Order: sequence, then C-alpha cells, then structure tokens
Amino acid sequence: MARPKIKNLPDLSHLAEPGREIRVRVAPKAARDSMTADEGGLRITVTAPPENGKANAATRALLAAAMGVAPSHLTLKRGQTARDKTFVYDP
Repeated sequence: MARPKIKNLPDLSHLAEPGREIRVRVAPKAARDSMTADEGGLRITVTAPPENGKANAATRALLAAAMGVAPSHLTLKRGQTARDKTFVYDP
C-alpha cells in the first residue's frame, strides 16, 4: 500500500498516549484522502473501497501519519465493517 500524502493533515500528535481510544468517522471510496478535526470528532475520507479491509488499512495509515506514529501502533478495536470506528494507540 502506498504511503498517504502528508500535506494538509492536522497535527494529531497529542493523541499519541498509550491506551488512548480514538474515534473516527470514515467515508470510503472518496475522491481523495483527507482528514478534518472538529468538535464532533475526526472525519476521514479515503479513496480505498470498503472491501477486504482496504478502507480500514488506508484509514489506519492516514491516522498514523497525522499522529506521527507507525501504523502498527494503531489497533482497530471497534467498527470493522461500520463507518464509525475506534482505534487504540498501543506503542
């Protein structure tokens, strides 16, 4: 999988705390990868289709790039097939 482009990503390094749960809302099959942070939480759009875990992998890679950590440190806890997902940071 190609690495996500790092331009226009918010700085989410403050979320890199051990055991921290990060809730996101994902929209697969978008025109481009993007991430917005607002009062309601994180909204992530990825170009990957929601089949065979491709959208989940793309979401994890984009979130990890914004946090400045390796994607292997993020574990999908809830929402394998849902739009609302919960990732846990485990260094």
